[in-house]
Amino acid sequence: MSYPELDTHFIGGAFGCGGGEVHDVIDPSTGETIWSFTADTKDDVDAAISAAGSAFPGWAGATPAERSKALLRLAAELDGLAEALAQAETSQAGKPIRLSREFDVPGSIDNVTFFAGAARSLEGKAAAEYSGDHTSFIRREALGVVGSISPWNYPLQMAVWKILPAIAAGNTIVLKASELTPITTLMLARACHTAGIPDGVVNVVNGPGRTTGEALVGDPRIAMTSFTGSTTVGRHIAGLAASNGTRVHLELGGKAPFVVFDDADLEAAIRGAVAAALINSGQDCTAATRAYVHRSRFGEFVEGVADLMDAARLGPTRCEDTDQGPLISTQHRDRVARMVDVARAEGARVVTGGRTPGGSLDAGAYYEPTLLVDADQRSSIIQDEVFGPVLAALPFDDDEQAFDLANDVRFGLAASAWTTDVFRAQLAGRRLQAGTVWINDHIPIISEMPHGGMKSSGYGRDMSSYSLEEYTQVKHVMSELTGSISKPWHQTILHLDRAPDSEPAP
Repeated sequence: MSYPELDTHFIGGAFGCGGGEVHDVIDPSTGETIWSFTADTKDDVDAAISAAGSAFPGWAGATPAERSKALLRLAAELDGLAEALAQAETSQAGKPIRLSREFDVPGSIDNVTFFAGAARSLEGKAAAEYSGDHTSFIRREALGVVGSISPWNYPLQMAVWKILPAIAAGNTIVLKASELTPITTLMLARACHTAGIPDGVVNVVNGPGRTTGEALVGDPRIAMTSFTGSTTVGRHIAGLAASNGTRVHLELGGKAPFVVFDDADLEAAIRGAVAAALINSGQDCTAATRAYVHRSRFGEFVEGVADLMDAARLGPTRCEDTDQGPLISTQHRDRVARMVDVARAEGARVVTGGRTPGGSLDAGAYYEPTLLVDADQRSSIIQDEVFGPVLAALPFDDDEQAFDLANDVRFGLAASAWTTDVFRAQLAGRRLQAGTVWINDHIPIISEMPHGGMKSSGYGRDMSSYSLEEYTQVKHVMSELTGSISKPWHQTILHLDRAPDSEPAP
């Protein structure tokens, strides 16, 4: 598949080429180049921010209904492109075609539809006379030009998560896609244009973070920066934004615990653990990475997970029977392999996997589904994000220990608890330190509910009406009601009731 109709960036309603170095987009399942582009420079980023700034007054001044109608047209446009988007996402990100067709693309379109409705329902406090002689009301207003950076693991979905709440609230946006996976983001930008979203409202630039990304984040005209990616890079971006006083929204790394209590439906937990560990080849910040299982069920759980992982089918990404595709690159695959090797050296035991498959998959960045046991809680495989198809399982003896172990990492993006006890389930929802806690499931997300982290997993929320709070600012407007020239509070400053010729007190 080739993409001759695309160029490096989409600025002010038109495609164009960047002025930087040539970058290749690689299909990680084959190692073949599927597209090339020239990276955007600081001048290109400057042009994109200027286009977004020029478009802001008109878009912010549009009625909510007008913005909503434009987003509904975008949803319809994307629905017609669904198969093309799925094929492109599979090619650039190495996703099995089932995942692209059944998760990434429809989830993205649903998110667009949701924000088409949310654009018409921005809320504030009711107007009232809180002081007695003034009416106060709240305006929720757009910020201006948003500069966002999306990751490579869910290129289309994350672009939608960045763009839609921003423009639904009346902002304009410049989005830098990952240089590894820019294709569907550019297709999305073209769809915005076709749907009649005004030129300059949505702009896309491409290139490495150290050049294109930093030029975007560091520009003082950017009112807000939204970033999804690693905790290390997120902290760097927060520092750059702080120099300009720019608002920042961060969705960073994760190390999700998967807690299986002694009363859990074990078959459901085993299936849930494997699916949640292997989704997108484990390249998901919410993926199940640490399974804490009650000691009485631990052996059975490990055996069941190992059997199901062994049955998972690695294969060509366009094959309908493929369960797990490659990692994003051979460099990333080798990093995952090194982390498993270090875990072995630190005392962990590989129950299944822990290898790079050969044969027909040798040209791709594949890594086998991997289950580890006997790792120490303080070891790197437990404490650090792997971002690959690797699950480490550890036993616990009581509920308190389970919660302590689950919370004993610096991340807090997602977690799950598996139990048939309603009281224990409620306790888990309260005790697990994560922005999302699932009960008897792990991974599902819905447009109506927020997604985001705590601790080192970042702050702010994507999706849902809560995300609109990230992309708006609250203004208090207070109107005096009496028409009186002299206000009672003036006496605090000026003693206006004394006689004009009276002398001040000594």
